[in-house]
Amino acid sequence: MIRLVSRPVVLIVVAVLGIGGAGALYWFQPWRLLTDTVVTDALSTVPSAGPRPTGSAAPVVKDPVVVAAGDFITHEHDTSGSVRMVRNPDGSHQLEIAGLRTSDGPDLRVWLSDQRVREGVAGWRVFDDGEFAELGRLKGNHGDQVYRLDAEVDPAAFRSVSIWCKRFAVSFGAAELTAT
Repeated sequence: MIRLVSRPVVLIVVAVLGIGGAGALYWFQPWRLLTDTVVTDALSTVPSAGPRPTGSAAPVVKDPVVVAAGDFITHEHDTSGSVRMVRNPDGSHQLEIAGLRTSDGPDLRVWLSDQRVREGVAGWRVFDDGEFAELGRLKGNHGDQVYRLDAEVDPAAFRSVSIWCKRFAVSFGAAELTAT
């Protein structure tokens, strides 16, 4: 046995397998399927669409307004929760994800996309086909999250949100944004 291990070919094969195994562990990060990160960002308090007082004595109310909303569907990994685009009183926008539940994974991002959400395997890879805006890394795979849009991002130009795995170019789940 000692004689076999001392051969250079065997040592090279063992080294290549070790480096390849370490590379595969880094690339796929399989332990992330067993980890959860819970986020509890404060979501906007948006008043109901009920009647407002009118007349000269009516106070000027500047509240956040939901301009679009949707619910996540599953793509590559089970994903649920809801999403809404909120216009803040100062005119800025933010994307709010409520009750997110998905798998953890390597290099997950939150993307706005101009693509329609498609169910099943046909929808896994469409979000990088057109225009998209990356809002940042997914903060956690469970909970409530808020992502502020840069001033140059026009929320009206996008029709969907994807939890996008940048490393493997696949959507974990997506939500169609419907104007409210």
